Amino acid sequence: MRRVIEIFSHDITHVTALNAKTLDGGASPHSSAPADIRAVPTSPAAPPHAMASALHASAVCLASAPNALRRRGATRSTSRSVARRARVCRAEAIADPATGVDAETVWKDESECILGTYGRGPTPVFTHGKGCVIWDTEGREYLDFTAGIAVNCLGHSDPDWVAAVTEQAGKLCHVSNLYHTEPGATLARKLTNDCFADRVFYCNSGAEANEGAIKFARKLQKTKAEANGETKWATGTVSFSNCFHGRTLGALNLTWKEAYRTPFEPLSPGHTFATYGDLGSAKAAIVKGKTAAVFVEPVQGEGGVFPADEAFLKGLRELCDETGAVLVFDEVQCGLGRTGYLWGHQSVNVEPDIMTVAKPLAGGLPIGAVLVTETVANAMSPGDHGSTFAGGPLVCHAANAVYDKVNTPVFMANVVARGEQLRSGLREALKSDARVVEVRGSGLLVGVQLNVQAGPLVGICRDLGLLVITAGAGDVLRLLPPLVVSESEVDKAVAIIAEAMGKME
Repeated sequence: MRRVIEIFSHDITHVTALNAKTLDGGASPHSSAPADIRAVPTSPAAPPHAMASALHASAVCLASAPNALRRRGATRSTSRSVARRARVCRAEAIADPATGVDAETVWKDESECILGTYGRGPTPVFTHGKGCVIWDTEGREYLDFTAGIAVNCLGHSDPDWVAAVTEQAGKLCHVSNLYHTEPGATLARKLTNDCFADRVFYCNSGAEANEGAIKFARKLQKTKAEANGETKWATGTVSFSNCFHGRTLGALNLTWKEAYRTPFEPLSPGHTFATYGDLGSAKAAIVKGKTAAVFVEPVQGEGGVFPADEAFLKGLRELCDETGAVLVFDEVQCGLGRTGYLWGHQSVNVEPDIMTVAKPLAGGLPIGAVLVTETVANAMSPGDHGSTFAGGPLVCHAANAVYDKVNTPVFMANVVARGEQLRSGLREALKSDARVVEVRGSGLLVGVQLNVQAGPLVGICRDLGLLVITAGAGDVLRLLPPLVVSESEVDKAVAIIAEAMGKME
């Protein structure tokens, strides 16, 4: 198998080994046999010490490479010589020799120093990506159908996004909200021009956005009550079965999953859960004078990929109008093009009073936003809410670049087409598998409902070079590819999932 070492005429030379494959029955990492690249494990399940030894060997070899390799205009003979040495030294174990990332060291540092709130285990350590593809420390390639859980809507290293971030980082990153900067103002104008909202509050995440929405709704209820000479006002909240609105303490009130809530009880009083999609249940839960806000996802993501129907969302709008409750659409996962519409609720022509957005807005940088009507905005005063880092020029300039690319008819058309292709392809490929209950979703937010746990399937897919995640009660395979995914990449993902289902016991 040929190995290629490319010489780049940039400030940093990247050495990338292409198409590395593991041979069955490769030599043990402790064997005295020659260090041939073919013996290097490439599976994420490979023992950490095996990967570490390969990585170390690569780093040593690359460090000793002639300086000519790092200079522009390196000779072809030099390149060939270095390539031969790199093959012997297992160069394919490192994706980026400039960093020399050692997977075992990363795992060790994380296990010893990072709070254990994520059960990652020895999953791959990723070093770089391009488009819908991402590479780990072994140089192994994965098709990314998670997009950082709906964050990387333009994929990895989008050139326009990179240019925007680089440009703004070289000009101005942060000055605090005591002062005005252009990127945040420009982004706010774009956001309010293209939806129901009149005003924007910036924050740093989806959970923060929902925390802000709770405060804004309660302040509006207080303001209305006081204007009428009343001394009591609605403070309660309603959300729905299988919903997810975040894990900060206020947002946790709204989140359905009991395992998230019970360790931190007692939570704030006054919250009620209703059944998603059931207007009768919602009507019983939303009470005039008690319910300040109703939170709902137009398409549930973590809860299992459930799109709400038009009648349900219109019914909620009517109930909120009747009771005076504030209707909040949580579009943290389903917003900004994910459904094939700019905002998920636009497919059913229902408008909220507040909308929370976050994940894809800055293409990978942390940002959140609470979009509100003028009525809600008028209830808020200076000092009522704030955030040190929110709305900084760097993240907002990146968000402007993302927004301008996503908010075009051509871009949206690709999302719709690829979403239909993905759902129909999965239905056809998995139609004879009795473990598959349903394929559902909206745009490029797709779920495969199983009658077994999906966790093992996720692991098999990863071994086959596809990144996917679970949802619901762990029985839904959730697919969230970058919105720039191609037709061939969708076909490849479908084929891998079908193969993985065949391997799952």
